[in-house]
Amino acid sequence: YRPIIDAFRVFAETDNSVYTKSSPKHGEFICPSSGKPCSCGEGKVHNSESSAGGSTCVEHRSVSHNEIDGTLYKEKELIFPPELVLRNNLPLKLHGFGGIRWYRPLKLKHLLDLKLLYPAAKLVVGNTEVGIEINFKNAQYPVLISVSHVPELNVLSIKENGPEIGSSVKLSRLQEVLKEVIEEREIHETSSCRAISDQLKWFAGKQVKNVSSVGGNICTKSPISDSNPLWMAARADFHIVDSKGEHRTVHAKNY
Repeated sequence: YRPIIDAFRVFAETDNSVYTKSSPKHGEFICPSSGKPCSCGEGKVHNSESSAGGSTCVEHRSVSHNEIDGTLYKEKELIFPPELVLRNNLPLKLHGFGGIRWYRPLKLKHLLDLKLLYPAAKLVVGNTEVGIEINFKNAQYPVLISVSHVPELNVLSIKENGPEIGSSVKLSRLQEVLKEVIEEREIHETSSCRAISDQLKWFAGKQVKNVSSVGGNICTKSPISDSNPLWMAARADFHIVDSKGEHRTVHAKNY
């Protein structure tokens, strides 16, 4: 959260009138701490102490709106909200404009049931391709199903005969795991991993790779970021399950 707050700080400037209830007279400075007239200067922020004879100000340096390194508030570390850590994911069903329906199942069986009920439904993870089709190609998808939270589709494990990669695995996560495999295994065992890792460097930016999925890239077959030739060269097998729950294995070259 700190980087987000720091990013917004550059767009913010201090407005001293926000801290006061009275409007200052022309040429008069109101201390933001006390809300009383002060002659110590507008460029400084003060702590005010009241006494019988009036008020005195103790000077300390103000925080400039362009100081974004956070060194002035290290003691106020912002933690990740515990409520979000402990929060359980729930299946979602949302309705949008024009009758659009959006589902987020949490189990593979529920996903297959939805696909059987809506055969023309579009499966999405990061929406990086479907969003472009809707916004720029005027494509109409009345039913969208997010498969990002299905555990079986997020599997990423390394086995003796190669990695097992779920279709919802993000490209950035795949890239990190492949780097670890390349460092740990012998060079003759990781030729395909190195080729895929090198190719992922050219896949859009990090923000896109953080939400784009392996399965989405395979199914999209985009000519500018196509990984299918690599899967074919690596002799990969695609394990596919249809809406009726029937499984089959297809070689990448035959997909």
